[in-house]
Amino acid sequence: MSYADGLLATGERITHREKQHPFVFVWGARWTILAVIVAIVLFWLGGNLGTDGISGTLRTVLGWITAILFFGGLAVFAWTAIRYVNQEYVLTNRRVIQVEGVFNRKSVDSSLEKINDAVLSQSFFGRMFDFGDLTVLTASDSAIDKMHMIRRPIAFKKAMLDAKHEAEVEMEQAGWAPSPPIRDGAAPAPGGPSGPPTEPVGTPVPAMATAGAAAAAPAAPPPDPAEITRTLNSLADLRDRGAISPEEYETKKAELLGRL
Repeated sequence: MSYADGLLATGERITHREKQHPFVFVWGARWTILAVIVAIVLFWLGGNLGTDGISGTLRTVLGWITAILFFGGLAVFAWTAIRYVNQEYVLTNRRVIQVEGVFNRKSVDSSLEKINDAVLSQSFFGRMFDFGDLTVLTASDSAIDKMHMIRRPIAFKKAMLDAKHEAEVEMEQAGWAPSPPIRDGAAPAPGGPSGPPTEPVGTPVPAMATAGAAAAAPAAPPPDPAEITRTLNSLADLRDRGAISPEEYETKKAELLGRL
């Protein structure tokens, strides 16, 4: 199990996982590769020197330099490979996560609800070899660390936008759709030009009319406890993800429980 899998919350699942392009690994190991090549050349030169006098001393010095370059280069190469393997970009049904580091791990994430846009930059070679830079912009006009030279950036961006849409639909189903616009102007006063005529103050209403009106009005169906329970679970999930505040959750919870 990768480090990103251990960061998942309850009910959260990974929908897309991506890494940097292998060119990043090759570029990071460029000095290591050069050191190994130089070590091979020095080893060949030292093998053609004699073992006596100045030639022998020079051969010993070249041998030590060759060993340092070769084994040091291999160590740096292994470290670069481990860093490359542990760096990944993860998309879940709730957020985008960027993980890096070997011993000291670092993770940066952004909730899907707070994402405004994603800026994709691809060079000519990026389009040829299918890599690019992807920057995720959030509602606070800030961004997580740039996804540098990510593989298949277009597919990752499409998957992220699809996951964001699904998260917004889930929020609407939980009852957090935008409120309807407020009507302009106050309601007409009873008995006004556009309102129905009202009974004079103190005029008694016949009891039979009241009873008939009560019988004509159908009784409201009782709320379904199972539906309210599902709605509360959805609200709690949104609160845990940071989409709504604890105060908003408590207000909505009190409103739902008041219907029982």
